[in-house]
Amino acid sequence: MSGQGAPEVTVPNCAGMRVGVVAAQWHRQVMDALLEGALRALGQHGVAHPTVLRVPGSFELPVAARTLVDRDCAAVIALGVVIRGGTPHFDYVCQGVTQGLTRVATDSGVPVGFGVLTCDTEEQALDRAGLPHSREDKGHEVATAALATASALLTAGVPGRGQ
Repeated sequence: MSGQGAPEVTVPNCAGMRVGVVAAQWHRQVMDALLEGALRALGQHGVAHPTVLRVPGSFELPVAARTLVDRDCAAVIALGVVIRGGTPHFDYVCQGVTQGLTRVATDSGVPVGFGVLTCDTEEQALDRAGLPHSREDKGHEVATAALATASALLTAGVPGRGQ
């Protein structure tokens, strides 16, 4: 599990910060839990009304994330899950989503939280989804990281958005 060695992340109150969340719909149990974890983290840090977009699958996350950036969000959280199957489709989707979300972040200067689970099995995804029996809550973690990054950029005086 990736939880080992995780940093202690401090996030100031983010009340008034505009944040977008884009979440895929494949694997509904996993996705609903990831979204709930992200929304819980945003609420804990003062983000009262994030914009939430649901898209069909993980491959659609980059274009939706870019739309949220263009709507002046200070941070975007992208949530998805891709589970390995018997064809190379897994590799193409994972690579496309990763490169697409990276490009949105680097081209815009807006933090994009990468909450895309890339798992070999459904059990691995469920273990990271933030369900009562899960060992990790990646939705919460990625939202916290995105807020911490957006706050750090604002504190450093980087011209910001979404404030």
